[in-house]
Amino acid sequence: MKNVLKIVLFAVLMVSCKQKIVPADVAKLNGYWEIEKVDLADGADKNYKLNENFDYFEMKGNQGFRKKVKPQLDGTFIANDTYENVKVRFEKEKVFLDSSTDFAKWTEELVTLTDDELVIKNDENKVYHYKKTEAINLTGNGEKTK
Repeated sequence: MKNVLKIVLFAVLMVSCKQKIVPADVAKLNGYWEIEKVDLADGADKNYKLNENFDYFEMKGNQGFRKKVKPQLDGTFIANDTYENVKVRFEKEKVFLDSSTDFAKWTEELVTLTDDELVIKNDENKVYHYKKTEAINLTGNGEKTK
């Protein structure tokens, strides 16, 4: 019985300590995000060791876009003209990313957003964990990439 009480107390403590996302945090989405892992609905995890694509967000206020980009060895990124319009919506105690293209619309829950971590949950209960990343420059002899 004591163990059950400890577990319940720990769970309540963890939920209450969760950082609340506020409108000022939306600017933290700006930049390049690399997926680390996906928690699947069945409880399994899919880990990503190396990624060919990053997600790039550019937000102004609560609106902006997300596109896939490919990092290059010289620190640049290749991107095509495909992008998703993104709007951030605050509803009750939750935050949502409402995305759309010319062909589809969908909503994802923004679970965590810090300077270095992004967690998004989709409608299939898949939870995507991202880390903030920067350009990789393996050809510039240590020069800073712009």
